[in-house]
Amino acid sequence: MIIDIHGHLSPPEAAKRFPMPPSLTDVDGMLAARTQAGIDLTLIGSPVGAGAMARVPGVDNYAQPRDRLRAFHAWMSGLITRFPDQLRGYVYANPFGDDDHLDGVRETLADPAFVGLITTSSVHGELLGSPRADSFFALAAEAGVPVLVHAPAEPVGTERVDETGFVEQIGRFGDLTVGMAMIAFAGWLDKYPGLRLIGATGGGAMALLPERLRTAARPRHWAGGAPPPGSSAAPAPGRPAAPGSIPPPDGAPAADPAAALRRMYVDTSPFSTAHLNLNLEVLGPERMLFGTDSPPLAAPLEDSLRMIEKLPIDQAAQQRILGGNAQTLFDLRSRP
Repeated sequence: MIIDIHGHLSPPEAAKRFPMPPSLTDVDGMLAARTQAGIDLTLIGSPVGAGAMARVPGVDNYAQPRDRLRAFHAWMSGLITRFPDQLRGYVYANPFGDDDHLDGVRETLADPAFVGLITTSSVHGELLGSPRADSFFALAAEAGVPVLVHAPAEPVGTERVDETGFVEQIGRFGDLTVGMAMIAFAGWLDKYPGLRLIGATGGGAMALLPERLRTAARPRHWAGGAPPPGSSAAPAPGRPAAPGSIPPPDGAPAADPAAALRRMYVDTSPFSTAHLNLNLEVLGPERMLFGTDSPPLAAPLEDSLRMIEKLPIDQAAQQRILGGNAQTLFDLRSRP
C-alpha cells in the first residue's frame, strides 16, 4: 500500500478570497492522478487552516475564530467521507492557540476522518521552543496522533522578501530547518515521550544538524563550558520573552538534542535525491514517510515514486517508506 502523508486541498470558496494554484481546488484531478500513479491513500491538511498560504495584506492566519475553523474542517470531513478509500485528514492547530482554540482541535479530532495534526514551524517569527507551545504539545501527546510540522505562509526572515518563489522554496525550507531543530533543542520529546513529529519538506536541513545541536546545548568553546552570564536567551526578570527565544520547557536545553532530532520523522517531498540520501543516512528508512506536497507541487507523482525506488535500500525498506511506516504511525483503520 502506498500512502502519501503530505497533500493539500482547499474549498472552492477559498480560491475566491485568496491567491492559490488552481490544483488546490481540483479534487477530481488530484484523485485521478493518484489512481494513475498507484498511490492508494493521501493525507490532506492545511497549515493555515481557513487562511491563505500566501502573504495577503490584512490577513492574519493565526487569528481565525473557532467557527471559521469548524466550517473549514467540516468541508474537509465531508470530502473525506465521499472518498474514504483515498483520503484522510489533518486537523489544523495553531501551536500557540488559546484554550478555546485547542478545545476546538480536540473536538475536531473526534471525527474519524482526521488522523493527525498539522501545525507550523513558526508563528509570526516565534519558534516552537517557546514555553507558550506547551499546551499544544501536551494535547498532541494526550491525543496520541502524529503531528505534521509544516512551514508557515510567512517564514522567519522573509518579511522584506517580495519574490514569492524564493519565499516558497527557500524561506519555508529554512523555517522548517530552524523549527525542527528548536523542537529538538527545547526538550519537548523529553517532556512528552509519546510525541510523533513529522518534518514536512524532508524536515528542511535538519539532518545536517545533530552535531551542531550538541554543540549548541554544550558549547565547550566558552570558558567554563557555557556562554558568559547575560548572554542567555532567557529574558531578564520582568521582561517578556522575545519571539522564538529560549528557555525551553524545563529551563535548559535538552539533555541530548541530537538524539531528540533522530526520534523525529520526515517526509520525502523535497524532490531531491541528495536530500533523500542524507535523511536515509542520518535518520534511516524507518523515520521516512512518502510525501509529495502535491497539490500544489507540480512534479509528476511517478517521478516521486521512482526516487524512492532508486534509493540504495532493499525492497522491504522501500515498502516501509512508501506506506509501511505510515500504517504504523497513523491509525488508518477507522473509516469516516
